[in-house]
Amino acid sequence: MLYDQIQEALTYIRNKTDFQPQFGIILGTGLGGLADEIELVHAIDYADLPHFPVSTVQSHRGQLLFGHLAGQAIVAMAGRFHYYEGYSMQQVTFPVRVMAMMGIKRLFISNVSGSTNAAIEAGDIVFVRDHINLQPENPLRGTNDERLGPRFPDMLGTYDKPMIARAMEIAAAENIRAHEGVYVALQGPNLETPAEYGFLHRIGGDLVGMSTVPEVLVARHMGLAVFVISVVSNKCYPLEIIAPTTVESVIALARKAEPRMRLIVKTLLQES
Repeated sequence: MLYDQIQEALTYIRNKTDFQPQFGIILGTGLGGLADEIELVHAIDYADLPHFPVSTVQSHRGQLLFGHLAGQAIVAMAGRFHYYEGYSMQQVTFPVRVMAMMGIKRLFISNVSGSTNAAIEAGDIVFVRDHINLQPENPLRGTNDERLGPRFPDMLGTYDKPMIARAMEIAAAENIRAHEGVYVALQGPNLETPAEYGFLHRIGGDLVGMSTVPEVLVARHMGLAVFVISVVSNKCYPLEIIAPTTVESVIALARKAEPRMRLIVKTLLQES
């Protein structure tokens, strides 16, 4: 069933464009403006794509973009889907499967997050080196289709270490505050309580957010290399410094940090 749905979406795309991307990019809140730098070949609204959900999140454009960026052929999701929007995990991650079946070799993912590490400040950039999944559902749950990936994918080496190391070098050369970190995924949509922030810090989390991990799981299931870049929108540890957070303040800070994220992603693409 899932495999057939992927093929339907691919057939629709191939009827619209014969463009062959080498890389996939998920443009979350932290990197949405990168869409304007793509030398666009074709764009398809999510609403027109078979079996695609429609993004309901403020600042998400809702299109699949095909074109060139930093000299590379890419397909980009201008906006992503979240479990908290009411979609199943299979729906949330469906576009990743479609991009993988299109033949991409690496997936770049961006997001915004809260910091649960006292050394990581709002506005800092973090390259995710590992994750802790506390979401209540898994996109790989259910009958496994071996055409898509193995029943029990090994999560060791999920995040591309050489690319993380190169990203840290780029950030240092450009005087950009950057870190490596562990991302904790929760369901949302509410932000966490102070007690929860303290818990996430104690279990080894550096960042907390409501996306990314389901996409990473499916990318790993389908054999894709993964690179995740996050911009910290608010500092959540130590607990006594926590301040109220609004979606407007998150978007504003992400936009301020976006030029630095764009520089890093474009340099990595150019060198790939």
